Amino acid sequence: METDITILDFKNEAQSWEELKKINCDEMGLHILCPKSVFKVIKIKKIRTKAANILKQTFLGKGGDVAVSRKTVDLSAEYTDVIIFATLKQYKVALAQLKVQPWGLAKLAQQIENILMKSKALPYRNYQWSDRALEINDTNSLVMGILNVTPDSFSDGGRFNRKESAKERVIALQEAGADIIDIGAESTRPYGGAEKVTEKEELERLLPILEYINPYCKVPISVDTYKANVAEAALKCGAHMINDIWGLQQDEKMAQVAAKYNVPVVVMHNHVDMQYPDGIMYHMRSFFERSIAIGLENGLKKENIIIDPGIGFAKNFQQNMYVMNHLEDLQLMDCPVLLATSRKRFIGEVLDLPVEERVEGTIATAALGRQKGVQIHRVHDVKEVKRTLKMLDAMMRSGRDE
Repeated sequence: METDITILDFKNEAQSWEELKKINCDEMGLHILCPKSVFKVIKIKKIRTKAANILKQTFLGKGGDVAVSRKTVDLSAEYTDVIIFATLKQYKVALAQLKVQPWGLAKLAQQIENILMKSKALPYRNYQWSDRALEINDTNSLVMGILNVTPDSFSDGGRFNRKESAKERVIALQEAGADIIDIGAESTRPYGGAEKVTEKEELERLLPILEYINPYCKVPISVDTYKANVAEAALKCGAHMINDIWGLQQDEKMAQVAAKYNVPVVVMHNHVDMQYPDGIMYHMRSFFERSIAIGLENGLKKENIIIDPGIGFAKNFQQNMYVMNHLEDLQLMDCPVLLATSRKRFIGEVLDLPVEERVEGTIATAALGRQKGVQIHRVHDVKEVKRTLKMLDAMMRSGRDE
């Protein structure tokens, strides 16, 4: 019989701790070995070549390494991008040394330290209302069921824009396992093409149905709007959350409304075009930093901010696929991540299927998202996605304990 060999790829120290305990590792050894067992690669854009040389020598001295441009050694370029390769232990000792170095390295060391701390665990939130509650954690994925009360939504426009059909949809979504209901009265379909509606028309579509369905809804209701007056009217009518596709950056009063009512708000990444000269993930993080700053300036707690990468919005096929493969980068924002990929065009482009036949593609994106740190999934097909995530959650939990 051959020796049993397993490759272990630890994402954090908790996973390492569990495996070391299984082999009856000494208590002192646990504390020494865990930081050595987690390997992290970090990319930093545009730092001075003088600083990059010190950075490289410092990490080399601790057993790590830093990739720099070939013009760094002779200082023939002023700036370079760098990629650091090190274990958590190597980061700890190298960063301590860098905190007393010049050329911005002390500040950079603190930033890297903060990033490593944020990447250790997914955010925890426990939202409480007078009639409902919502817990966001790292062990149970949440599903947000979509209720479109529009005549022109790309997937189900015109199906639920009457009181009775909307009520039946809400009941069905909850029976299927929805943890949140997201109601929208203006189509904001990705790739454009949706008809703009006035604030008055949006309110006329939204409020009567929201008021009618609320008694039948036992989970929090999110209102999908980028207009502050619509959001406030919906909150007064019984909604519990705001879902803003412009991330507090379209209507300057939106952050004030969210702060006034002390409610969670989903801030989605968006842009006026598909041009990202500094890279789409860099733009996305900068966008979210701006959204968070706007929120804080207006009295909104950071704990009330949920971020959404905005798949399909101001993104072409390749950009959508790239974002899906780099969702874990959003953990650096230290906010829960919501993913809204349901039935979208990029799924259809891969599978060559119409909107109504994209459930399997949606499930695939949700599964990948879950493994990359997504905690909330906004979907049409709640039952199928909820079951998939429940199974995936169970497998990921069991991976922590044999």
